[in-house]
Amino acid sequence: MNGAPATTTTTPANPAPPSPDPTPQRPDNRGLRIPPVLMKTLVTSVVFVIALLVTNAVDAHQGAGDVWNLTASIVIGGAALIVQYLVDFEKRLVEIEGSQAELIRDVKNNLISHHVSLTTLVDDRFRQINAATELFSNVDRSVLRSDAVIKLARRATECGELNNETVKTFASEEIERLAGLLENLSNRSADCLGENQDWLIDLTRCIKHSLDATSTSVDRHFWGSEPAARYLEAQSDALARGVEVRRLFLVDDEQQIDAEVLALCANQRALGLDARVVALSQLPPWARLGTQCDFIIFDRELSYEIDQDTKDVNAKTTLNARPAHVEHRLRQFTRLWDATTSLPDQGIPQPDPAGSD
Repeated sequence: MNGAPATTTTTPANPAPPSPDPTPQRPDNRGLRIPPVLMKTLVTSVVFVIALLVTNAVDAHQGAGDVWNLTASIVIGGAALIVQYLVDFEKRLVEIEGSQAELIRDVKNNLISHHVSLTTLVDDRFRQINAATELFSNVDRSVLRSDAVIKLARRATECGELNNETVKTFASEEIERLAGLLENLSNRSADCLGENQDWLIDLTRCIKHSLDATSTSVDRHFWGSEPAARYLEAQSDALARGVEVRRLFLVDDEQQIDAEVLALCANQRALGLDARVVALSQLPPWARLGTQCDFIIFDRELSYEIDQDTKDVNAKTTLNARPAHVEHRLRQFTRLWDATTSLPDQGIPQPDPAGSD
């Protein structure tokens, strides 16, 4: 407006940020470190010089002599040096005492921890020893063979030390299976899927007094198998020990008493077994009470039973030692056995007259 040229101020689009204030760097004191011996020497020298100046000033008034001045300065400087070493010695002594106290504290804590760990370990080992001692004491008091139990434990340990994972895994599975069986037997009942013929044969080898068994049409094929031969051999051995063996071959009606059933019964009688054939349709109703499944009563203490599924296939084997159940099975067998007295020839197959000519 007054004719003066307008002054235009140009602002850059992207002004540069102000440079930060330089941060002062701390000097590295590591290069200024003075060795302790040199420091003591310097301090002693300074004290000596100061003492010499002081004694000279005193000597100027008293006239004691240069020898006295020098001697006093040396004594004072030496005293200063000794004081420095005494101060260092005290510092190091304090440090040593502190480190020793810390070391003693650590050792004490370690000893306490070790004592607790050792006490816990010893207690655990004694508990295990007590448990093992109690276990073997119970084995000795039981009717089980203690040598067999010890042998089982020893062989299980040896299997666990083998460098063969398959064998170790199989051994572990077998031990688990055996432990489960013994646990179930301690509860007087055990079972397994299918027909366990090993149980059947082993139980026959264990009996001392009697074996009472029924055999239905479901197990006809069993008598021609290899396990059946071992089963009959075990029964023959039981007869030699004075065991009474009775077996009832059960059929539904008289038409099912064919030559095969009669031959099975006759062959077993030839071995010394008291075997008979019973047609359930010929028996009175009171004799047919209870389920008509295969069962075997060993020494009147244990019932071995085979359960069939809907297709008449042996689905499960059960061992039952509960007194009430065994007594029930024994009454059922006794009713069937006593009812055979009303049958022709008491259910005992007779020799074919035509075959005797």
